[in-house]
Amino acid sequence: MAKLKKNHFLFLLLQFIGMSIGACLAAIALRQFLVPNSILDGGITGISIIINKLTKIKLGILIFCINIPFLYIGYHNLGKHFLIKAIYSMALFSILLEVFESIPIITSDILLALVYGGVLLGIGVGLIIKCGGCVDGTESVAIVISKNTSLSVGQIVLMFNLIIFAIAGFMFGANRALYSLLTYFITFKIIDFVNDGLEKVKSVMIISENGTSLAETIYRRLGRTCTLLEGTGLITGSKSILYVVVTRLEIPEIKRIVDEEDSSAFVTISDVSEIVGNHIKSTTAMNRIKKSKKSKLS
Repeated sequence: MAKLKKNHFLFLLLQFIGMSIGACLAAIALRQFLVPNSILDGGITGISIIINKLTKIKLGILIFCINIPFLYIGYHNLGKHFLIKAIYSMALFSILLEVFESIPIITSDILLALVYGGVLLGIGVGLIIKCGGCVDGTESVAIVISKNTSLSVGQIVLMFNLIIFAIAGFMFGANRALYSLLTYFITFKIIDFVNDGLEKVKSVMIISENGTSLAETIYRRLGRTCTLLEGTGLITGSKSILYVVVTRLEIPEIKRIVDEEDSSAFVTISDVSEIVGNHIKSTTAMNRIKKSKKSKLS
């Protein structure tokens, strides 16, 4: 037990170190490359940069304050562990933005700024997301919208950002909007390289003796319904097999649920290249799970 606690502590420590490095790289990308050259990022950061240009309110303060409602949404959909990491990464990112403001910019060449700024921002944000944190709350909202529509998380985030870049075009000119869009795609691809991409989903297969209980907990905490199959292990005998498709941000919570409900469960996580059909939470599906549980007990 003591060894498990120690390993868990080390894992959390590494996650927070990773988020710290990511926040530092992302702040450098914005302060040294993008913002001085009027190149926007997407999401809440992009909105904050526009407001900063108009009002001169501190960029770090804007990013953190505007993200607060999105943190609340993320907490209700992804749990308190996500909230803690998101607050830490956002707060550190906001503080570092103000720290790096006084440092002279590295380049005023627009092409160099968008390439190196996009790459550094992608690495930084990718590290933060990989460690369970978040610096932009729009993805939390995109997950909620995605659950109730046929749109993927990546598609929703892209549409949101296109609106921001269109506004930037009216304010700073078409060239700056096009540069910002190019930077966004560079950042997106780097995040994809670091952390499997924003719009990719994962399939999770769980082999457990407490399949029904696990399915109910996953539904209650993530709103995801599971497909339950019956299997037989060569040595262990009868087992429940759960299959569920989730977003990348929900993977840490899935692992946490499995650890809480059945630490001896066997779990595999795989990439999903395409989904055909609807994958939304369903009250009728949950009722079927409960009926199945009652029939087993009887």
